[in-house]
Amino acid sequence: MEVSYSCSLDGVGRSDWQRLAERAGHVFATPEWLLTWWRHYGRGRPQLIGVARAGGEPAAIVPLYEWWRRGIPVLRFIGHGPSDQLGPICAPLSDPRAAAAVGETIGAVPLPRFVLLAEHVAGNQPFAELTGARYLYREASPVLSFERDSWEEFLRARGRNFRQQVRRFPRKLAEHGTLTYRLASDPERLGQDLDTLFRLHRQRWGNGTTPFLLAASFHREFAVQAFQRGWLRLWFLELDGRPVAALLGFRFAGAESAYQAGRDPALRRQPLGFVLLAHAVRQALADGVREYRLLRGGATYKERFATSDPGLTTYGLPRGASAQFLLAGATAARGHSLGVRRILDRL
Repeated sequence: MEVSYSCSLDGVGRSDWQRLAERAGHVFATPEWLLTWWRHYGRGRPQLIGVARAGGEPAAIVPLYEWWRRGIPVLRFIGHGPSDQLGPICAPLSDPRAAAAVGETIGAVPLPRFVLLAEHVAGNQPFAELTGARYLYREASPVLSFERDSWEEFLRARGRNFRQQVRRFPRKLAEHGTLTYRLASDPERLGQDLDTLFRLHRQRWGNGTTPFLLAASFHREFAVQAFQRGWLRLWFLELDGRPVAALLGFRFAGAESAYQAGRDPALRRQPLGFVLLAHAVRQALADGVREYRLLRGGATYKERFATSDPGLTTYGLPRGASAQFLLAGATAARGHSLGVRRILDRL
């Protein structure tokens, strides 16, 4: 295995990167997502881009940067914040070649001391065993794996109450007007559709500020690229032609993900989100998608759809005695995951 580090993502071949992102299986590993993120949030900080090659062919990309440079450097994966999943860009670590590539690349970071805050790594991957990283905390990330070939078969495998609500709720909504679903498909209308998404999201949260709204310019830029590549799944639920709910998702590498949503507060007593999500899931199944991801964060409505929850795990990896002291102190000072995040974020 040959490992090298460079100071720029621009040095990674796009075709190799795209191939490995497909193997990683999520849109947050793509060049489109991470390069867009860097333009918005990189702020000229030093990159540390590790690439492991086997037989001359890239087997893993480890996209790091120095988030904090004074004292002990703190490294983070490029993409943190908006990304629901992070980590090395490669095949699942159950693949021996990918596992060896990641272990050697992390071990070859060209700094004498540092703390790597490895956030939101797939919970079913042996990242800690390969790198020696310390477990910090876990977050839910529910997944629906389709084990049936039709919607009716899928419903029969769910609970009675779930089946009844999937069928009854759209009928109740139809009492308020003609119910239709629309997928954003017109490039000339995409800007207007994104405006509607952000408006409904803002209204859902009482016109307050959310991380999604704060990152609006990033999401708008990526949405255009996702639309052009056929990844964007932006659904609207409309009553008499008026959008009352929106669901932003992505379809990539054989899986679909529900990323963000919004709804009209005037219909807060109506199950708009549930109805629109059920429609998106049904369409994904009809299109041959085998996995629907509800993404980071636990919620009752996600649990109702999910069949499993591999979770996302955050690790800390210190190199050097002072780095070990820093990580141990940050962990002990508050004693729980939120404390670790706050202390490291305020270094």
